[in-house]
Amino acid sequence: MTIKEAQTAVDEWIKTYGVRYFNELTNMVLLTEEVGELARIIARTYGEQSFKESDKNHNLADEMADILWVLMCLANQTGVDLTEAFAKNMEKKTSRDKERHINNEKLKQ
Repeated sequence: MTIKEAQTAVDEWIKTYGVRYFNELTNMVLLTEEVGELARIIARTYGEQSFKESDKNHNLADEMADILWVLMCLANQTGVDLTEAFAKNMEKKTSRDKERHINNEKLKQ
C-alpha cells in the first residue's frame, strides 16, 4: 500500500465508520498520546525501565501504526499530500545532510 493509498483508506474508513474526523486539535492531542505510548514501549524494551503488568500487552508495530493513522487523519484534514511532502522532505535532507553524517566523527566510533 502506498502512502497515498493509505491516506485514502483512512479517509474512507472515517467516512464509513467514524462519522467524521475529530477536529485538528483533538487529533494533535491524540497523536501526542500515541507517540507517548510508543515511547513507553521503547523505554521498557530498550531502556532501563521494566514492564508493568499493564504494559505487557502492548505491541510496538501496532503503536507505530496508530501514530501513522492519526498523522494521516491530520494530513487529510489539512490538505497535506504525505507522498509529496515526504518526497520533498527527503530531497531537503539529502541536500542539507548528504555529507554531514558521513563526516561526523562521532558516528565513526
